[in-house]
Amino acid sequence: MKHLNFTYKNTIFACFVGYIVQGIVNNFIPLLFVTLRDSYGIPLSKITLLITVNFAVQLFVDLASVKVIDKIGYRTSMIIAHICAALGILGLTFLPELTPDPFFGILLSVIIYAVGGGVLEVLVSPIVESCPSESKEQTMSLLHSFYCWGSVGVVLVSTLYFNTVGIENWRILACIWAIVPILNGIMFLFVPITNLEEEYGEGMSLRELFSSKLFLILLLMMFCSGASELAVAQWASAFAELGLGVSKTVGDLAGPLVFALMMAVTRTFYGRYGEKIRLDLFMLVSSVACVGAYLLASLSSSPLLSLIGCALVGLTVGIMWPGSFSRAAVVLRRGGTAMFALLALAGDLGCSAGPSLVGFVSDYFGDNMKLGILAAVVFPLLMVLALILMHKSTKNTEKDS
Repeated sequence: MKHLNFTYKNTIFACFVGYIVQGIVNNFIPLLFVTLRDSYGIPLSKITLLITVNFAVQLFVDLASVKVIDKIGYRTSMIIAHICAALGILGLTFLPELTPDPFFGILLSVIIYAVGGGVLEVLVSPIVESCPSESKEQTMSLLHSFYCWGSVGVVLVSTLYFNTVGIENWRILACIWAIVPILNGIMFLFVPITNLEEEYGEGMSLRELFSSKLFLILLLMMFCSGASELAVAQWASAFAELGLGVSKTVGDLAGPLVFALMMAVTRTFYGRYGEKIRLDLFMLVSSVACVGAYLLASLSSSPLLSLIGCALVGLTVGIMWPGSFSRAAVVLRRGGTAMFALLALAGDLGCSAGPSLVGFVSDYFGDNMKLGILAAVVFPLLMVLALILMHKSTKNTEKDS
């Protein structure tokens, strides 16, 4: 494959856009839930299952990637990911009309683009890690900020489109969003790609990974990262609606959008100035601050302070996910694609466990959401513990396991 005049800077840029694609995949269809209900007569209780299916498929892809991606190669995998993302988004515009049950058409579209999203989640980080760069930790943080900026952009642009062009024309917007993975997929045909084996040698086996104390700590870090983030992110809209008494539209903007914006600020800040800051110290301070933000959100008697606490959670969890990936790349250089896939799997499991715990505790105490958020403070607390264990384990050496 000729790389034309593309350099590794183009590769990193394509990976940045890859996370914007994932932001489109994960955030576009929730904006259409009410429209899909009204257009096809599908109950919301059924439509919300699409989020669960999206998450479940991405989990399956995380697991399958451990064995599959190294066999078919990074480039082929990334092209397939972008094709699936584009086809899934485009499928929303016509598959409901082509299938006997419109819900089945929507479900099929979600499954297709979820495969693409899952592959992107697994591969974007190792591709960036394998690119020649002098500041990989900062680049990794900046990379993950693009998912946040992508999510913010999807919500803002879509909301503006719906309010000006009309939500009944959502299919046109879906086609416009599909252009992003199509163009980026073409980009991956040409950019230079180096896999982790070429950079660091043959990757560790699954047995070697699970025999490593460092890897087990990293799994805990990723689990806590996902749980600490989603435990609040999934409930941020409800916090805004209940706490400030605003409409759902305003609640979505004041809750999840502000949360994503705060995460993006942290990741962009470290991506820009990270060379002056020790990553492990920044993660530890952020995790301790995250505990404080959880307590502010859950224990404050002021609705506004609770909402500020939610925003501060977004600010403090921002470094956790990309920081954990960066620490893994440093302390387990031979971890390989399997390590990144399993770390993504642990993170996604945390993304499920966090909001599930909040929901369970809230329901048990009579829909008391603040007690649910308070219970979830266990995740940033465990993150602090994991970081301390990581520091002790790597105090005398930063070599391969």
